[in-house]
Amino acid sequence: MTRIVIIGGGPGGYEAALVAAQLGAEVTIVDRAGLGGASVLTDCVPSKTLIATAEVMTGFDSSHEELGIEIDHDGDGVGDEVRGIGVDLGRVNRRVKRLALAQSHDITASVTRAGVRVVRGHGRLEPAQGPNGARRVTVLDTEDGAPLELEADCVLIATGGQPRELPDARPDGERILTWTQVYDLKELPEELIVVGSGVTGAEFAGAYQALGSRVTLVSSRDRVLPGEDPDAAAVLEDVFRRRGMNVMARSRAAAAKRVGNRVEITLQDGRTISGTHCLMAVGAVPNTSDMGLVEAGVKLKESGHIWTDKVSRTTAPGVYAAGDCTGVLALASVAAMQGRIAMYHFLGDAVAPLDLNTVSGNIFTDPEIATVGYTQADVDEGRIDARTVKLPLLRNPRAKMQGVRDGFVKLFCRPGTGIVVGGVVVAPRASELIHPISIAVDNSLTVEQIAKAFTVYPSLSGSIAEAARQLHTRRAAEEQ
Repeated sequence: MTRIVIIGGGPGGYEAALVAAQLGAEVTIVDRAGLGGASVLTDCVPSKTLIATAEVMTGFDSSHEELGIEIDHDGDGVGDEVRGIGVDLGRVNRRVKRLALAQSHDITASVTRAGVRVVRGHGRLEPAQGPNGARRVTVLDTEDGAPLELEADCVLIATGGQPRELPDARPDGERILTWTQVYDLKELPEELIVVGSGVTGAEFAGAYQALGSRVTLVSSRDRVLPGEDPDAAAVLEDVFRRRGMNVMARSRAAAAKRVGNRVEITLQDGRTISGTHCLMAVGAVPNTSDMGLVEAGVKLKESGHIWTDKVSRTTAPGVYAAGDCTGVLALASVAAMQGRIAMYHFLGDAVAPLDLNTVSGNIFTDPEIATVGYTQADVDEGRIDARTVKLPLLRNPRAKMQGVRDGFVKLFCRPGTGIVVGGVVVAPRASELIHPISIAVDNSLTVEQIAKAFTVYPSLSGSIAEAARQLHTRRAAEEQ
């Protein structure tokens, strides 16, 4: 029986384990923290659970007056002017941790039922042994304290990443925090400074503002979400500012330090800002150190990420890698796909190389920003020739009924064939609305096919069909 050892229990690891077990392999997962990895225990599941509470508060605050909802605090039958809802952050965070652990336990039960062995500890890859290239993994810090040796025909590295720390802004877990530490807070930060305006920074800044914190977002770039669709980023930044967030553009943080019960941030231009708490969201680093990777023939990039090809192979025979430790694309769905592809490839099953042009992603701000396929930057920089239509949600009847004013649907299609190659949705629950566009991109559907499909009236998804109709009309006019 083929022996497979997986180091790391995140999405890339446990999804690979399930596939390998189903294909008849003997599978062992080595993990030190709990199955699900950072995605389940400290990142995706916890942050989106926190954001779920924030969404309820934002939705109420932003639309209750327009929808005619009043709150009567004193029982006199008349709605009161003050904000009607607050948050018990300690209770919210207890729920966050409870759900994260429950999800981890569910994953453990699932892989155990599939016949996978789970070993708690720190896995270290040893150099290949013997002429057949067999691999050995040494497990340290086991539950009984004794090192464990595992023989493997194939090893998958899926160890994820961790928050990047600045030398002069070391987190203390109380006032200066990483995104893994915020769930220990028992009280809502009164004045929160978020350093970093990428996806993580934007999500937490929006969430804590909705929960009631006064938020300052420090961005080293010209705008928030510098790597995302510029139209979408502009909508979100406008929403942030309109709701009272202090967005500081072109302001790179150099240091953060405790000053009593406050935090002082020094910017590179010498300015200082102060708050009760600071969240450092300045990227992530891969968990690839102290694993014997280089000694075992695994090539690392300058950033410390593992080099892989399109089927997740590393430079060491019989060694694959998946997830954030590869630096390919920091999404749980991509990690899971990399892990599955690795197992399909090694075990001789049918496999298609990883295609990042079909990946859909979502930023869980309010409004959400969902994308798939080619981007506006790809079009603007000439990497693909495509026609574009952007349809504001202000025209959508369901959006009007729900009091939704911010957002749009944008589609990209090839000029000759009309094949849909990308899309952007900025809307409440954009993570759900992007799916039909993802299907179109993955299956090379045309705007004509999307335009002809029935949609519910009224619905936000109707804007997707309308954008497709406009692209079809534009193409027809160009051909005449």
